[in-house]
Amino acid sequence: MGSPDFALPTLQGLSQYYDVVGVVTQPDRAAGRGREHKAPPVKTLALELGIPVMQPEKLRLPEAMDQLRAWAPELIVVAAFGQILKKDVLELPRFGCINVHASLLPRWRGAAPINAAILHGDEETGVTIMKMDAGLDTGPMLSQRSIPLTQEDTAGSVFEKLSTLGADLLLETLPEYLSGKVTPVPQPEEGVTYAPMLKKEEGKLDFNQDAHELERRVRAFNPWPGASMDFNGMQLKVHRVRVETGEASAGQRLIVQNQPAVGARGGLLILEEVQSAGKKSMSGRSFLAGARNWA
Repeated sequence: MGSPDFALPTLQGLSQYYDVVGVVTQPDRAAGRGREHKAPPVKTLALELGIPVMQPEKLRLPEAMDQLRAWAPELIVVAAFGQILKKDVLELPRFGCINVHASLLPRWRGAAPINAAILHGDEETGVTIMKMDAGLDTGPMLSQRSIPLTQEDTAGSVFEKLSTLGADLLLETLPEYLSGKVTPVPQPEEGVTYAPMLKKEEGKLDFNQDAHELERRVRAFNPWPGASMDFNGMQLKVHRVRVETGEASAGQRLIVQNQPAVGARGGLLILEEVQSAGKKSMSGRSFLAGARNWA
């Protein structure tokens, strides 16, 4: 069970070593300016691999449950599926439901763990292979693996790292779990944090906030929902920034080292890569060439 690119290495790996009887993914959704329906990446890969696909709006629908029972899975693997599994699904397979979760549980349970780790300045993140229960990412753990977070990491770059790391760790863990050599361990009660689903409006930069927090926000929201600010009544997308020492009022636009800058609490935010409405992404210096009223 999965939908976005994050789940692709997991599906690819499972298909090489196990008999994958079916794939459950989200329905096709309208996307882009033309609002044409687009298939989830997992559906596309599953069809290429010749694996049957089911796309229920809700997994609890009777026809969806009938199909699951017909497939009679011994194990269900979940990777960024996007729906909460009810008790009847969790209890269906002999070996239960295993989740590839993109955080070091119990830190960052929830829908957006990668974004939350960057936004809050965590020094590391990772993946947890866990046995699912009825709670929100509360089930016992089978294995974990961590990676450091760098100042260059964005949600997009960490997403790619953890998708591969999660698939590799899952394939290492499953033989031991299925043979009974690994027993799920309850999560610690201390250190629990939650990462709620992101909203598009959260990408709007508030320059009354700390400059370093804003820098993390830009990285945490890249590529989605993206960070942005207003410029001459238009939305200016902000893809990459750095923090420099200096003083300016919150939101004041400056030119620093031939690059656009904005004042924030505790420093200046240098806009290294931006994108104007209807244009391609460009360097801050290139943007200034066409934005003479910036400062």
